[in-house]
Amino acid sequence: MRCESCEGCPYKQNCTKAKGNKTLSVSHRFKELRAESLKNITTEFGRQLRMNRSIQAEGVFGVLKQDHGFRRFLCRGKNNIRTEFLLLGLAYNIKKLFAKISENRLGISLFELKTA
Repeated sequence: MRCESCEGCPYKQNCTKAKGNKTLSVSHRFKELRAESLKNITTEFGRQLRMNRSIQAEGVFGVLKQDHGFRRFLCRGKNNIRTEFLLLGLAYNIKKLFAKISENRLGISLFELKTA
């Protein structure tokens, strides 16, 4: 989609750096994926997963940031970041497993799936 004319527009310098008129493009694939995602999270099972996400996943990031002092990656590059994050997750899981073994909670899941 292209603007008909940007000549004389007082917002042109803030809106676009193009020499001509501003051009917008829409990703139809993104729109399809967005609709599919909305459909997935509004199902009954999707609501249960969203409810449990705050309990399970978000807490891990809080622990890594606050308790472990992890604020930024030490390496650069996608592969190095992936490796560093893998090691961080591995350390977190080993610590969690050690706590379960120490407290004799191996057969019990910490978080059961809640019902809405």
